[in-house]
Amino acid sequence: MNKAAITLLLTVALPISAPTAAVAQSAPIPAAQKAGFDRIHESDLRADLGLVASDALQGRMSLQPGDDATVQWVAAEFAKAGLEPAATDASGAPSFLQAVPLVEYRPNAAANFLALSSGGTTRRWQAPHIMGGYRDDVEITAPLAFAGYGITAPGVGYDDYRGLDAKGKIVVVFEHEPQENDPASRFGGTGNTRYATNRVKALNAQAHGALAVVVMAEPNRKHPSNFDRVMRIGGSAKRTPPLPAQALVDDALRIPVITVDDETGTALLAASGQSPSALQAAIDKALAPQSRLLAGAQVTLHLENTVRSRGVTWNVAGLLKGSDPTLAHETVIISAHHDHDGSSGPEIWHGADDNGSGTVGVVELARAFVANGARPRRSILFTVFAAEERGLLGAYYMAAHPLRPLATTRAMINFDMIGRNEAPSDQTTGLIEIPADTTNRLNLIGAAYSPDYARTVAEANRSVGLVLDDRFDHENALNVFFRSDQFPFVLNNIPAFWFFTGFHPDYHHTTDTADKINYAKMTRILQLSYLSAWRFADGATPPAFVADPPGQR
Repeated sequence: MNKAAITLLLTVALPISAPTAAVAQSAPIPAAQKAGFDRIHESDLRADLGLVASDALQGRMSLQPGDDATVQWVAAEFAKAGLEPAATDASGAPSFLQAVPLVEYRPNAAANFLALSSGGTTRRWQAPHIMGGYRDDVEITAPLAFAGYGITAPGVGYDDYRGLDAKGKIVVVFEHEPQENDPASRFGGTGNTRYATNRVKALNAQAHGALAVVVMAEPNRKHPSNFDRVMRIGGSAKRTPPLPAQALVDDALRIPVITVDDETGTALLAASGQSPSALQAAIDKALAPQSRLLAGAQVTLHLENTVRSRGVTWNVAGLLKGSDPTLAHETVIISAHHDHDGSSGPEIWHGADDNGSGTVGVVELARAFVANGARPRRSILFTVFAAEERGLLGAYYMAAHPLRPLATTRAMINFDMIGRNEAPSDQTTGLIEIPADTTNRLNLIGAAYSPDYARTVAEANRSVGLVLDDRFDHENALNVFFRSDQFPFVLNNIPAFWFFTGFHPDYHHTTDTADKINYAKMTRILQLSYLSAWRFADGATPPAFVADPPGQR
């Protein structure tokens, strides 16, 4: 199903343009599910979020005591609800905690540099012309190659590495993906696909033997660069000292990735014989890769850290076993992340919406499913991930070390910011249109990858009456699709949606506090999630996954 059809499906189910407070409920709650549905209490959400977003937990920074305390609280609530431990501890005993080993580091911006030697001259750039770091101290000198957008997409019939020998090279690539402003593009039309994120591009470069990746914004872009977009957030992005970086100890990505500004990128591509703008235009015109070795160009990348240490955080996971012996081995995941951005001196980034709302939502649904008595046929894995704010690290870890087989994981509902009304902010101004009234509106992210999933949620919503909105699946300026914990599972071909109430001026600021939550709306979102998860876990046919969604034809 193309994006126009998905939008039509959601519009028919609940008109996206309708006044958000006036959507009628038209279907009763199934009798076998009603006890659990009625167990979802707004009073629980208020009490739990008052704790999770309190000053006492100091903003729940990954590897800090406040976040560790949140982990213990979630595990205790899973146990009290009656879930089974889904992980094992170091001794092999059942546990609600999956250890996630991390490296924490602070890049030395004063020492880090990128140098280009070409035509007998050497130029060198440091911050703010280059941004990023790497968990290890490295210095790499290698020939330079241009690898287009850095994408290999067999299902789309496109490969930037076709005919390019990247082994032993440093590659420079554009952000995003070709033809992103063309609704008919094979890369999913105007929305981001799985290929647009830098991590996927870096893993692809690594698979082709590259030693490092240098990312530059597309020269013909119609949106802010990724760096400009982050800086528009303010709050955490601009605080001093900056937040530390973290990485998985055993991450599949083992090469450094840095971002450079337009000036630096243009200098790096000078040896190509064409301007960056011309290279992008040639690719976009007919999806014709322009990759090439940049003859005579050699790059040195020097990255070091002022501080580097190791620590352990935890994913929290509890299991509700399915009732059908033949289907109980199959899994539906309900997830969120427990960490936020910590504190700096007297300032606390409370993270009530991001993502205290999702954390307490998963806990409340665990209580509801256990209290219901009757269980769906498939099993449900309730998971609250670690270190999302540092790069979806807990989710990437579980996707690489699954507690239940990914091959039999049928669907995932991920909560990240489900507690507010979407409102204009520096993050979104000029980039996406926000409806006038969002008090009853829920954004669903990921519909292009599973129209079946979208249909199931729309059907369940007949009993709840939210307005469902898929705007974020059709924009490419905010990179929303790959900014939460459902994304590592989408990379593993699992139908996974992010339930999201939208950005607001308090996003990643100290003012994201529990008193600003729309608890009535949050309750309805959890009711919808409960009914949707029931359908995923009990239905005869789970939703199908579409690996390469087409553009609008």
